[in-house]
Amino acid sequence: MKIFAARGRRLPAAGPGTGDAGPPDTRSGLPHRFEALGEALVSGSDVLEVCFVAGQDLARDGASVQETLDGLRATWRIVAGTDPPYDVVTALLTAWSETTLGYLHQLSCEDPLTGLSSQAHLRSRLAELYRVGDDASGIADHALVVIALPFGDDPSEEPGDHFTRAMRLSRAGELARTAFARDETIGRLGMHRVGVLTRRDERLGRRVRVLRTLLESAQPAGPGRSSVRVWIEGLPSTDGSAGMLLDELARG
Repeated sequence: MKIFAARGRRLPAAGPGTGDAGPPDTRSGLPHRFEALGEALVSGSDVLEVCFVAGQDLARDGASVQETLDGLRATWRIVAGTDPPYDVVTALLTAWSETTLGYLHQLSCEDPLTGLSSQAHLRSRLAELYRVGDDASGIADHALVVIALPFGDDPSEEPGDHFTRAMRLSRAGELARTAFARDETIGRLGMHRVGVLTRRDERLGRRVRVLRTLLESAQPAGPGRSSVRVWIEGLPSTDGSAGMLLDELARG
């Protein structure tokens, strides 16, 4: 995700002269979900990436923003002997807030920012297919067309600019409706992807080619720009596996 201009920041490994630096076993006594951050601090690894993952995990656990900040501060003080710097706090809270916001969006049928179907609605439509189908043959007649927008290629998309990101997804959804104009369900998958639940018939390949052409024409031109990706994802044989597939696609 393109939320950090300084992503990849590495801090010096904690050593004997670092305040109240923690013992060699950095996992002992650290708050839950912050064990990997303690190890990253000691080893000098990418702490922003680890903080981002911790923020996502804590949001999924239902931790409050206060609990999240307290855990970060306690971990940093145990290992480094100081309070965490601003960019580390930003990384953690951005991940926590985006994950929490994504969960709230999934509670309704429509994503409020993009106008696309929410991931929860797309999931329920899939569940209907598995529920009414007597065997896997009905599922084989459907597919999920995935649109993956490149991230980091739009100069107008500043870090944390949820509105610009949502508008790009909304535009991709509009183009998808041009190519898939029947009763397909078109929904948001995570921060950079759109999914189209459609029938797998002899016209599917042709529609995907049209959609790819429309999306590429709408992309900002220029050297070094990564292109949008569109592919057909086959549906697994069980409803549970379909749910895991959507979750995996949304994290991409």
